[in-house]
Amino acid sequence: MREHVESSVELRGALLRLRRATGLPVVFGGLTHETRGLRIGELNGAVTPALRGLAVSAGSGLGGKCLALGRPCAVTDYPSARHITHEYDGPVSAEGLRSVIAVPVVVRRKVRGVLYGALRDALPVGERVFDAAVAAARDLEQALAVRDEVREVLAPPPPGPSWEEVRQAYGELRELAPKVTDPELRERLLAVCGRLETASGAPSDLPGPALTPRETDVLAAVASGATNATAAARLGLRPETVKGYLRSAMRKLGAHNRLEAVVAARRAGALP
Repeated sequence: MREHVESSVELRGALLRLRRATGLPVVFGGLTHETRGLRIGELNGAVTPALRGLAVSAGSGLGGKCLALGRPCAVTDYPSARHITHEYDGPVSAEGLRSVIAVPVVVRRKVRGVLYGALRDALPVGERVFDAAVAAARDLEQALAVRDEVREVLAPPPPGPSWEEVRQAYGELRELAPKVTDPELRERLLAVCGRLETASGAPSDLPGPALTPRETDVLAAVASGATNATAAARLGLRPETVKGYLRSAMRKLGAHNRLEAVVAARRAGALP
C-alpha cells in the first residue's frame, strides 16, 4: 500500500511538470499493477471525474495501444481516429478531449505506466509538447527505477537456509560420518559431503590438495569456529591429534594460519 501511494506521488509530480512545461489544459496518467492493463489514477486540469479510476486494457484505446506497443501514440481527433479502438469514447467525450498524446513509462524494458496529455480542440500536438511528454516519462522512469533498486536492497532474504547454515550442516555431516558403522551409509554421507564441497559454484584457482578425510574433518570443524579442543570432542580425537591434522592440512594448502587454511580449502573446492 505504501509503495502504491509513493508511486502515485511521483506520477502526480511528473504530470504537474508536464503541464507546466507544455501548457496542456489536461494531463493524466496511470501505473500498471498485477494485470496487463493500467488504471487512471492521477488527473490535472480535468473538469469532470469521468476519467478517474478508468481501467485501460492493453491494446484498447489510445493508452492501451501505447501500453501494448511500448511507444508514444497520438491522435488529432480522438472520436474519429481510425487506428485505435473506441471502448473509452464515453469518458473521453465527457471530458471534452479531442487531441491526445500517450507516452509509455518503461522501466527495465517493461511498461510500468502511461502519461497522457490532451487538448479540447482537434489540433496536432507539436514537437515541443511531444518532447516534453517524453522527458516527463523519462523522469518518472528514473524515479521508479530507483525505488525498485531500494526495495530490492531492503528486501528480506528469500526463505530457506543461508550459505553459512549449509556450511554448518556440512561440518556436522563430516563429524557424523566416521561414527557410522554401516559402510554403505557412511559412504553415502561422504558422497553428500562431496556434493556440498562444490555446491557454491566458486571457481577453483588452486589445484585440489590431497587432503585426507580426517584433515578435511578438522578443517570443517575449524571453519565452523571450533577450537582444537572443541573439534577434538566433536570428532572423538585428542586435541594434539587435531592439531597435527591441522598442521598437515595447512602445509598442503600453503597456509600460515587456521583462517588461511579454511579460505584456501574453499577456494580449492575442498570445503563448501
